[in-house]
Amino acid sequence: MTGRVAGKVALITGAARGQGRSHAIHLANCNTDMLQHEDMYRQFRPDLEHPTKDDAMLGFPALQAIPVPWVEPADISQLMVFLASDESRYITGQFIACDAGGHLKI
Repeated sequence: MTGRVAGKVALITGAARGQGRSHAIHLANCNTDMLQHEDMYRQFRPDLEHPTKDDAMLGFPALQAIPVPWVEPADISQLMVFLASDESRYITGQFIACDAGGHLKI
């Protein structure tokens, strides 16, 4: 089961086996349609009437400690697959930041 609330993803695994594990994943800007939209570009470039992706690209990296404009959805998916797998069977109750170091800037 997964749920999403304000930029976070919650993942609960093992409930069918009576061994529930829960995790929360904090996301950075993620390369989705929600990010790649003129309204979002305008948040980063309010000085421009119709900012483009290239205009906003200058501001996106300011949110992360790693100088990237965003993380890819596959980065989040790979983390979720790991957390849902038996490979993470001893990891529970964790808040995991997959945000290119964005949490270090607050």
